[in-house]
Amino acid sequence: MSPFSDGRARVVLVGIAALLVGMIGRVAYLQTYGRQKTIRLVERQQYTATTSIARRGTILSRNGYPMAATVQTTSLYVDPQFLLQQYQRERRNLNQMDSDLRKMCKLVECNVDQLIELIGAGPGSRYLKVAENVDQRTREAVESLHIPGVGFEPMLVRYYPMGSTASHVLGTVGADGKGLEGLELKFEHNLAGKNGFTRLEKDARRRPIGVEAEDYVPPSHGQHLVLTIDANIQMLAEEELADACEKFGAKRGEVIVIDPKTGEILALANWPTFNPQNLVDSKPEDRLNRAIVVPYEPGSTLKPFIMGPALAWNITRANEVWPIQSATYIPYGSRHVTDTHYGGPLCSWDVLVKSSNIGMSMLAERMGNAKVREGLALFGFGRPTGLELPGEDEGRLNPLKKWNHFSTESVAQGYEMMVTPLQLARAFCVYANGGRLVRPRLIQGILDADGNVVAKERAQALEMCPQVVDAVTAAQVRRILCDVVIRGTAQGKGSKYWNIFGKTGTAHISMGKRGYDQNLFNSSFMGGAPAEDPKIVVAMVIHEADRKLGHFGGTVSAPAAVRVIERTMGYLQVPQSPPLPPPPADVTGVLQGYHGKIVLTAAAPAGH
Repeated sequence: MSPFSDGRARVVLVGIAALLVGMIGRVAYLQTYGRQKTIRLVERQQYTATTSIARRGTILSRNGYPMAATVQTTSLYVDPQFLLQQYQRERRNLNQMDSDLRKMCKLVECNVDQLIELIGAGPGSRYLKVAENVDQRTREAVESLHIPGVGFEPMLVRYYPMGSTASHVLGTVGADGKGLEGLELKFEHNLAGKNGFTRLEKDARRRPIGVEAEDYVPPSHGQHLVLTIDANIQMLAEEELADACEKFGAKRGEVIVIDPKTGEILALANWPTFNPQNLVDSKPEDRLNRAIVVPYEPGSTLKPFIMGPALAWNITRANEVWPIQSATYIPYGSRHVTDTHYGGPLCSWDVLVKSSNIGMSMLAERMGNAKVREGLALFGFGRPTGLELPGEDEGRLNPLKKWNHFSTESVAQGYEMMVTPLQLARAFCVYANGGRLVRPRLIQGILDADGNVVAKERAQALEMCPQVVDAVTAAQVRRILCDVVIRGTAQGKGSKYWNIFGKTGTAHISMGKRGYDQNLFNSSFMGGAPAEDPKIVVAMVIHEADRKLGHFGGTVSAPAAVRVIERTMGYLQVPQSPPLPPPPADVTGVLQGYHGKIVLTAAAPAGH
């Protein structure tokens, strides 16, 4: 038999081919993925990269006060593996380690038993944070203990130097340093900046020996926000809001102070409040910015926004007398409209001053649903204002097809629609600035990390804002509303120094399908000053005041709002007002209780 065989040759050739294919594959692997893997392994052994954390930008008030800033502090950490190795190598017993750790934990106020448990559970770990915000004195005391494996590292911490002031505007950041709420969330991209890095070359003993220029990228620190908020006005508004809510046992409240000619928000507050520095101590519902995200039925504060268009469109006149014959009006034989403080026939001027539900219902019937809705839409109701905060609610202004004959009287009294306090304040600015609808805003400008102006937010010129009512009508309604604090639903709640115009509101709170609770109310007041040249508008809304202590808007909200107005006017050094001119001659003869001077012959209602 021949030693050569075709079968054996084939086997040999297949083997050789397989070997060659394997070698080619191995070479290809080493030249592609394997090469990259090897390079990465070598680089990890030869180089080390450290991240340079970008400093988060500061949020400043219009006065230049820092309201949210980033400060560098020190954190204390333990290397469990090194700690255990050193105690074992130096023949220190575990009792000695426990004793040393107890001394350290006493200095930094941490739970030593929990720390020892964590060290024992992860003896191979290399990093365990023990404490944050360690001051210099404490650091020196810890270092004097000479505990192996204990070290310090710098850390950046978000700090709110004014505590809870403007907390709902500022928002807060999470443990990862990223914005969670408010401006911190809305402007995360501007505030956060971008981290840098440094790649160091090391020798065989892992000691740094150099860094190439291309291996160093400095951090781009965050930009700074300059707000329209005035820190001093914010604090006094919060103080008055808190005092009113506590005095009347209310569940919550909101207040807004706005410049009616620019839309700049000077103060925006909610109560209860919270400290963004200590999130664990606050409830989620307390962190909710209700002034912009939770709409409510406004009640009588809606009436000026129906009366104004009616006057502008010549649907009524200020001196037209409405035939109000009793305290109850039944327009369709079913639903009753009542005036709590019935006083007989009223002219349109006094329908607003006395907050007559019957008079407003008669006016709304004459206007018709389409005109009522058109007027309200002109004031911006039913759509968001565009304020630079997340989660703004658009409120509710039903489309006309959802209105019926009951809607006429309901909306005229401030029901069957919903507004936010911010929408209410914005709408009231129309009567303070000559009839224009301004856009509320919180941001004055943005600065780079070095303080140079990056963007300057300019207010839209007033003459470019939408015209809601003409300037003559705006001035007329403003003068009518001056009587509210003189002989109307907020009688006696005016100022001795400035002419204030305003409107009260008291609305039952809806319980859904169960109807309206007869003991729960939203009490509100919106006002501005000085009437001759308004500088500010204030909206004060207080929810669910204790009825035993008071619930009318003129009793609960008006005094607090007027105090905000007076304190703000004094702070801004606004000159005192001249005497308020009397109503026009064609109106004085039909005003209820008016006898040549602005007083009532009988006591006015407590408030509505």
